[in-house]
Amino acid sequence: MFSDDEASRSYRVVVNHEEQYSIWPVDYDLPAGWRDAGRTGAKDECLEYVRQVWTDMRPLSLRQRHAEAGPGDRS
Repeated sequence: MFSDDEASRSYRVVVNHEEQYSIWPVDYDLPAGWRDAGRTGAKDECLEYVRQVWTDMRPLSLRQRHAEAGPGDRS
């Protein structure tokens, strides 16, 4: 889908409604269901940003259920 020239391509960090992150080429339209997270740059820079901010891989809905259930109930 993407060209082989990733080294010179600029990317943007994108995030979906579940607060899951990915990167996407800046010259492509955003995929459905994703929004710009406000960070652009080289692929490695964007991936490093994702590693820094996406520290809990659980989807937002699961984190919310766990927060509502309280500390003793993780069903």
